[in-house]
Amino acid sequence: MGQNLYHKVFDRHCVKQLPSGQYQLFIGLHLIHEVTSPQAFAMIREQGLPVPFPDRTFATVDHIIPTESEQRQRPLIDPLAEEMLQHIEKNTADYGINFFSPEKGEQGVVHVVGPERGLTQPGMTIACGDSHTSTHGAFGTLAFGIGTSQVADVLATQTLAMAKLKVRRINFTGQLKPGVYAKDVALAYIHHLGVNGGVGYAYEFGGEVIDNMSMEERMTVCNMSIEGGARCGYVNPDQTTIDYLKGRDYCPEGEAWNRAVHDWQSIASDADATYDDTIEIKGEEIEPFVTWGITPAQSVGVGQDLPKVNSFDEADQLVVKEAYEYMSFVEAKPIVGTPINVVFIGSCTNGRLSDLREAAKFIEGKKVADGVRALAVPGSQEVDRLAKNEGLDKVFNDAGFQWREAGCSMCLAMNPDQLSGNEISASTSNRNFKGRQGSPTGRTLLMSPAMAAVAALEGKVSDVRQYLEN
Repeated sequence: MGQNLYHKVFDRHCVKQLPSGQYQLFIGLHLIHEVTSPQAFAMIREQGLPVPFPDRTFATVDHIIPTESEQRQRPLIDPLAEEMLQHIEKNTADYGINFFSPEKGEQGVVHVVGPERGLTQPGMTIACGDSHTSTHGAFGTLAFGIGTSQVADVLATQTLAMAKLKVRRINFTGQLKPGVYAKDVALAYIHHLGVNGGVGYAYEFGGEVIDNMSMEERMTVCNMSIEGGARCGYVNPDQTTIDYLKGRDYCPEGEAWNRAVHDWQSIASDADATYDDTIEIKGEEIEPFVTWGITPAQSVGVGQDLPKVNSFDEADQLVVKEAYEYMSFVEAKPIVGTPINVVFIGSCTNGRLSDLREAAKFIEGKKVADGVRALAVPGSQEVDRLAKNEGLDKVFNDAGFQWREAGCSMCLAMNPDQLSGNEISASTSNRNFKGRQGSPTGRTLLMSPAMAAVAALEGKVSDVRQYLEN
């Protein structure tokens, strides 16, 4: 009986089984940022512990850093943000950890920087003190978001204590229709399985739809695994993976590259691999999605009406009522035409070059609707450079967007980019929780970059497919 990638990689990194029944797992790559690492470093300092493998940890700053150029002058205006930045500068220097800093032009969202530098490679175990570490699973890795105490564990021991997960294979068959993107695929499986459907599982994504995706699209799909309750999500490495990685900074070269490719190919799930569960979603039945509520599962196809409360199981109706009350939406009304105040294109979900390119196609030569505040935020300084080389910044600026510096920006809003009052945001980020984008009454509608772009032009939720016909 064949093995799936999850078990191959887990077994390869397993140090031993612990008395608790959990397993001690060696972590091949540890990524850190400024928000969840200061306390972790304080923990190991208090205990006088070294970082035994500093070359396996890489740092950047993303959550708190302002995205307006003039606000990046040191010291930062926000004293807490400046303190966090000083901590990561000192901690990485003291322990010999590579810091991708703004001054070196290497800074960016941690889940954008890792792949673009070639740090993320198939067969790895990866940990980061950030929920959306599952992004790196696009390369055939087991990538886990961890808490601050676990960040300290990895710094001190390069290991984590973990239980073995079940594995669910999600097959996306057929082809996506025009106007349907990787973000819609992600929202589709969360809509289908729910925000708790993946609890206790790793998700393996496959099928024709996934096979035909670029690496950046696969990263979007894996990024939102955590929103479906899964501990991690991954795609088996293939030629697309290999082509993406070749020549990147931290990838091997020459004969070492050939050996690495052979190894990467070997860890893909076997043709006769077994799974604890398998489901199928038809790609041609997915339409552009928009969230309407306060969880990523509360979504509808853009051509649909908002669901009736009584269409949900009785156990779910309370949170549905809560969502309608918070959003001030009315059941059974169309989602199309919902007015929006802010558009945010960016984040570790959709802040890569291909995302900005796709959005630019729809806004080029057009103008953002009156009264709409629109932000385009590259996921890294490298994405910013590449986008400017193509003139994408000019396209966005000419349309009335604000082109910003790299950072998490309005995804988590731990920086000056925030909603105000009860503004409604058309956002390409990954969470639509209450108050997620900086205002305790702000409202977030998740959608693809293309959908966000046309929302900016119309000042309301619109069907991107209508723009494809014109």
